[in-house]
Amino acid sequence: MPVRTARRRSLRGQISLPGGEFAMGDAFGEGYPADGETPVHPVRVKPFHMDETAVTNARFATFVKATGYVTEAERYGSSAVFHLVVAASAADVLGNAVGAPWWINVRGAHWRRPEGARSDITDRQHHPVVHVSWNDASAYARWAGKRLPTEAEWEYAARGGLTARRYAWGDELKPDGRWRCNIWQGRFPHTNTADDGYLTTAPVKSYRPNGFGLWNTAGNVWEWCTDWFSPTYYTQAPLEDPHGPQSGTARVMRGGSYLCHDSYCNRYRVAARSSNTAESSSGNLGFRCANDASGSMA
Repeated sequence: MPVRTARRRSLRGQISLPGGEFAMGDAFGEGYPADGETPVHPVRVKPFHMDETAVTNARFATFVKATGYVTEAERYGSSAVFHLVVAASAADVLGNAVGAPWWINVRGAHWRRPEGARSDITDRQHHPVVHVSWNDASAYARWAGKRLPTEAEWEYAARGGLTARRYAWGDELKPDGRWRCNIWQGRFPHTNTADDGYLTTAPVKSYRPNGFGLWNTAGNVWEWCTDWFSPTYYTQAPLEDPHGPQSGTARVMRGGSYLCHDSYCNRYRVAARSSNTAESSSGNLGFRCANDASGSMA
């Protein structure tokens, strides 16, 4: 459902980032080969703005109220929910995802009812919106006078000014024994001890911001980037402001989610990347927006 008109460019809730050159990619050899996190390569990005947090349920609700937008999960009638949190009748449970049986296709699951028809977001206004596809995120960004970040912008911003570090805060997952991001604890996918305080999403200003003032660039929810995905793109990416391949079948996702665990999805590392088709949605997939340093939106 397209949003036909773009609002005037807006920097609301955004942080100004200086841009510059950084080493993009996995310097530790910990990535999955199919994700294409290597070679590490120099990238230079121009100054830009980035949302300090993922887009919240409250902000997305404002967008929907203003435009009447209907998300793809709502139009398709179902979306993917993690098996431990399904809140729906047996009739609404449509089956497991092939190869990932912990994902359940639930009728009636969407951004307002993230676990199914028996759930709601009344007490989650400041949590990240989920069950948004790339197409949904792009529609919101256009309405908000913003855009989705490029993958290079996202990694530069997520690093927070640190050089060649594993995470947004350094190389140690739990400095001083404290969790710094919302990821899985326990034995995936059946036991989550929720030591970090959250079984699913956390409020967008949980933990600590990184060196640039951005919150939760690791874990919590995956975030869409504007780029098409290719596992070989880093072998040919330009130095200046890369925007990804010219075409593809899936879009880049960054940051990992509350389901990531080193035994299954070690993608809360700052260099980690993944992808999904533009119409896909799930209970751990959200986004944040970016903006050029100056100029107007097209």
